[in-house]
This record gives sequence, structure tokens and C-alpha cells, in this order.
Amino acid sequence: MTQRKLHIAAYDVADDGRLRDALKLLKGYASGRQKSVFECFLTDAERAALLTGVRAVLDPIEDRFALLRVEPRGKCRVLGRAEPPADPPWFYVG
Repeated sequence: MTQRKLHIAAYDVADDGRLRDALKLLKGYASGRQKSVFECFLTDAERAALLTGVRAVLDPIEDRFALLRVEPRGKCRVLGRAEPPADPPWFYVG
């Protein structure tokens, strides 16, 4: 079975057309999001496909994109009224 790893993807896109394309692309991989930051559970192949798609959509001079792997052993800290995340028994990606 292929292991999925949690990643955080974020972008800052200068052009409205590229912004729409980036949003559509990332929605296909994300399980959650807030504005331009996405939570993605990716296999290695999905990660590679996402990066290939981002390279095709974004302008490397004008736009910014970050894909960060979240360390699974790290502690989760919340502030204010936030509640620590709890994983459901299963995820649907599709």
C-alpha cells in the first residue's frame, strides 16, 4: 500500500487567469484549505504530478509556490479557540 504524507501547499499568484488555474489544480489534490493554503495528503507520485502541474501553470518570475511536508512526529500547537486536528477514520481523494 502506498503511504500518503501530509503536505501544506501555498501560493501567491499575480495574474487572475493563472490564479484560477492554480486553484483548480490544487483543489484536485487538497483535502482542506483556507484561502491560498491547502492541506494535501500525497503519495510520492501525486507529489511529483502536482509539482509538474504547478510548473505548467505558474510563472516562475511573478508567482510563488511552496510545498512543505509536515513532520508526522511533530507536536501540534493551537492558539486561542482553535482545536487540535483529529484525523477521520478515512479520507476520500478524488
